[in-house]
Amino acid sequence: MQKIETYQSLVIDYLENYAVSKDPSNLYEPITYILKLGGKRLRPVLTLMSAEVFGVDAKQALNAALAVEVFHNFTLVHDDIMDEAPIRRGKQTVHDKWDLNTGILSGDAMLIMAYQFFESYDSDTFKSLITLFSRTALEVCEGQQYDIDFETRNDVTIQEYLKMIEYKTAVLVGAAMQMGAIVANASHTDQKAIYDFGRLLGIAFQLQDDYLDAFGNPETFGKQVGGDIIENKKTYLYLKTLELGTQKQQDSLIDIMGNQSIEKDEKVNKVKALFEASGAEEATQVAVKDYTNSAFSVLDSINIANENKQVLRLFGEQLMKRRV
Repeated sequence: MQKIETYQSLVIDYLENYAVSKDPSNLYEPITYILKLGGKRLRPVLTLMSAEVFGVDAKQALNAALAVEVFHNFTLVHDDIMDEAPIRRGKQTVHDKWDLNTGILSGDAMLIMAYQFFESYDSDTFKSLITLFSRTALEVCEGQQYDIDFETRNDVTIQEYLKMIEYKTAVLVGAAMQMGAIVANASHTDQKAIYDFGRLLGIAFQLQDDYLDAFGNPETFGKQVGGDIIENKKTYLYLKTLELGTQKQQDSLIDIMGNQSIEKDEKVNKVKALFEASGAEEATQVAVKDYTNSAFSVLDSINIANENKQVLRLFGEQLMKRRV
């Protein structure tokens, strides 16, 4: 297997060649803009890595990898609209730089373009990829709706929240890895296992993202720190504070989150203090580690070379320790 940086370079180079420059420019320029904003390229890298661990050249999985990356960026464009977010990866969001209608339409075009990447594969591979992708895309939409619903609910459970992040984030990570296995014609058992490895890693990734949203460095995190608090999102940190905190801490959290007149910075600082005092901050980091270790347990069962397992394990460990 190659180094992670090599896979990232493959993705970036392919994106550069794919850059859309045609009319109408107000449809395609925002697409090129969001695709070139950077990011970790986590999902397409996992597709390429998965293809290689099952014995084929990563380049054979590039179109599947780009389908995942374009779809992921489509969800970001629409998520930013729904969240009214001004910043993405340290830059203006698409709807803020252009306008709301452009953001909606360019996002729609990206979803269609994602499907087009699968057209390069033979019929059996195409069918498997499309079936997985369509199921995953619908689950992502379901997860986003759960996320929206939770903003106005006061009875969200931790299990409900974990289901939401599984659908909104983790299933796409799992699908990205299974797509690489599909391109490599891996067994159905190994396809399912690599999907579960990615899904569990995706849950750990999102819990770490929740943590960094509150406690990350704004210069490296690339998004507005405290955004989830400002938007009254029932994150793992929030729910763990209600579970672990004293009655006073629980009441304070609910009061602060429901206060419409409090300044944003004050709200973020007070809620973060409650996350720390209640033990929720530490509990979230423990959960990240637990889900990562569960992913490693699945990894042990997959029929691939031990050195390839070690590469995937190292990748998971790096995700667990990330600060961006």
